[in-house]
Amino acid sequence: MTPTDIETFFATLQAANPHPASELEYASVFELLTAVLLSAQATDVGVNKATRGLFAAAPTPQRMLALGTEGVEAHVRTIGLYRTKTRHLLETCRILIERHGGEVPRDRAALEALPGVGRKTANVILNVAFGEPTLAVDTHVFRVSNRTGLAPGKNPLAVELKLLERVPARYMDDAHHWLILHGRYVCLARTPQCGRCAVARTCDFFKALPHAGTAP
Repeated sequence: MTPTDIETFFATLQAANPHPASELEYASVFELLTAVLLSAQATDVGVNKATRGLFAAAPTPQRMLALGTEGVEAHVRTIGLYRTKTRHLLETCRILIERHGGEVPRDRAALEALPGVGRKTANVILNVAFGEPTLAVDTHVFRVSNRTGLAPGKNPLAVELKLLERVPARYMDDAHHWLILHGRYVCLARTPQCGRCAVARTCDFFKALPHAGTAP
């Protein structure tokens, strides 16, 4: 992708969806952190079904701890790896209470010190909750970045660093969401929907196809 392609790519996505948002349901930073912790190897739809009841019963770290292991598992057992995630969530709640006054910290190192929170999850919290210009590289962002030529890289960190270098600053706040949504609904893993892709003409993958002239 050339710089001109990148500008057109994000301008097009912005025009189609000026205010993108996470598809996870939450009403506080703590609920967002909980939802993201639960979302590994799970769909947002599945997480939302589980967290509606969980958040009604335990919207704070203190209330979550009070539920205990059995109480939390009763709500999240439909989610993959729910036992491990429950253990991480409850330990995270203890740390939030003991070290951060029950609040989710706005600091990468402190976030990554929480059980089950890696760089990707920390980036989601920093971007979505606190408006930091970070980019969380999940499977969708990784695929779109490599396939389109936007930010090729052999691993998520390499892609993240390339995105930080190549995404124009004015698009940075929402780039994470646009890339996830594009990968989830258009630039699919096995069958990319190039024929209905609004940004196909900016994409290195599409340009290499023999029928590249048929982009929308």
